[in-house]
Amino acid sequence: MSDDYYLLNENDVDPKRLKKEREKARKLKKSQWWLRQINLGLCHYCGNKFKSSELTMDHIVPLARGGQSNPGNVVPACKNCNTNKKLDTPVDEILKKLGSEG
Repeated sequence: MSDDYYLLNENDVDPKRLKKEREKARKLKKSQWWLRQINLGLCHYCGNKFKSSELTMDHIVPLARGGQSNPGNVVPACKNCNTNKKLDTPVDEILKKLGSEG
């Protein structure tokens, strides 16, 4: 939607913090935990099966919104779901669904 906007906390988008979190994500991608996740081949969002090479690492709470690169905040996602999610959080998705029901 073109009218979507996000209130970003300046501390969350601090370049030093983002660099640190991205480095943590790179290390996490090499971990056995992550390899097991993508080898399952399931997109966290749509539930469809993909080759592991077709899955990306998505931060449930985006880094730009204060999320961290840790196993509790990253999931495998197909490229389409990851692209469509943008900077949304699970709460944003729930609110969108509630708004579309009324």
